[in-house]
This record gives sequence, structure tokens and C-alpha cells, in this order.
Amino acid sequence: MNRRTTLAGALALTTGLALAGCSASDSKPELKVTGAFMPQPVSDMAAGFLVVRNTGGSSDRLTSVTSPLSDHVTIHETKNQTMRMVTSFEVPAGGELDLERGGSHIMFTALKERPKQGETVTMELHFEKADPIRVDLPVKETTYNPKKQ
Repeated sequence: MNRRTTLAGALALTTGLALAGCSASDSKPELKVTGAFMPQPVSDMAAGFLVVRNTGGSSDRLTSVTSPLSDHVTIHETKNQTMRMVTSFEVPAGGELDLERGGSHIMFTALKERPKQGETVTMELHFEKADPIRVDLPVKETTYNPKKQ
């Protein structure tokens, strides 16, 4: 083998390894849901709270939520004590999306039934990149707040 062929082979191998390293840093989001709950609703509306952790190498976006409890499930942002519906929430790479009381949350309206404390509500989170995640929300007392426990 001549010197030029050896150099070309080494260069091709180095380039391939560098490209493989780049694609690893752009890996898929790795999402996990924790701390999910729903305070027992007192009307035909309810809220859902949870944390979506992303241990992957790229960000994702929560784009919608579906549930058999309601045909009208939306996501809401709360800023300066004002709530507004949004089309998505970012789930940053190596970070989390925290949907908590007094802040951003999932809103269920026109409930088909009113779940009681101790029951579980099923929902599915839909993302821009990751596969949907099924979540079981335990229904807690109306005033439940894990931050104050």
C-alpha cells in the first residue's frame, strides 16, 4: 500500500469518527414523566401537573395532550398571574418542563365525569419528536400541592 492510500484511509476514518461524534450530540430526546397529579375538580374543569425530564441530547416540544376524560385538553402558560393557552412547551435537552400549581399546566374543560380523590385519570402527552407518553394522573385532594408537603 502506498503512502497516499494510507493517508486517504486515515483521513476517511477520522472524518467518519468526527461525524459519528456530531450525531451523538444530536441524539433523540429521552423523556420521562414524574410527579404527575390532578387535584380533585370542583367543577367541569380540572388541571393536571407533572414534570417532563429530558436526559437526551436534543430538545423537544410538548405539543398536545389527549385524555378520555375530556375532548378539550389544552396547555396553558401562567405569567404575571395571567393564564393563556399556548400551542407548545419546550422540553430542553438535559433539562425539564415543570407544570406546577400557580404556573404552567394542563387544562381539562367540559369533563365527561368528575373524578374523585383516589381515582386515576389517564392522558397521553404528544411531542414534536418523541413518541407519545401515557400518563396516569392520581387524583389528589383539591388543595394538594407537593411543593408544600
